[in-house]
Amino acid sequence: MKNSIKNIAAVVIVALIAFSFKTINEVKKEIKVENSKIVWKGYKVTGSHEGLISIKSGNLEFNEDKLTGGAFVIDMSTIISTDLEGEYKGKLEGHLKSDDFFGVEKFPTATLIFTKVKATSKNSYEVKGDLTIKGKTETVLFNLSVYGNKANASLKIDRTKFDVRYGSTSFFDDLKDKAIYDEFDLVADLEF
Repeated sequence: MKNSIKNIAAVVIVALIAFSFKTINEVKKEIKVENSKIVWKGYKVTGSHEGLISIKSGNLEFNEDKLTGGAFVIDMSTIISTDLEGEYKGKLEGHLKSDDFFGVEKFPTATLIFTKVKATSKNSYEVKGDLTIKGKTETVLFNLSVYGNKANASLKIDRTKFDVRYGSTSFFDDLKDKAIYDEFDLVADLEF
């Protein structure tokens, strides 16, 4: 009986030590939102538009300096155009915030949660994540690079998967030069 208690105690101690050392190497690094940015670019038959959108909060998770996870909340109400000025800038921004596009009154945030991270080289990773826009969640794949306290990623998003259908030839006929392509780009430059 004494040997059983000693054996159990020894196993518990070894387990505690093993788990203690494992968690020391796991670090969650908060994104410095004031020094980070996301650039968006949308395409239409007659050209394109681009702008910025702000990160509300976010973090990247590391284990021994290797990326293992991450999560972001995007403030959809901050979407702006950087390629227009004056009246047209205001009209585009208002339209992007309307129910035709991102419906920011009802859906003020979008989220991205990493579900799988695979190293592809020393500083590069292939990331699989759950992206939620307008209450709809879809899996996305993208590459992310980390250098020191900075990271960058590029994503191509099919807006129709998130019920953003305005001007989409996938849903509407005879749009001609009013058509807006389904995919848009996001480029994130992050500091943590």
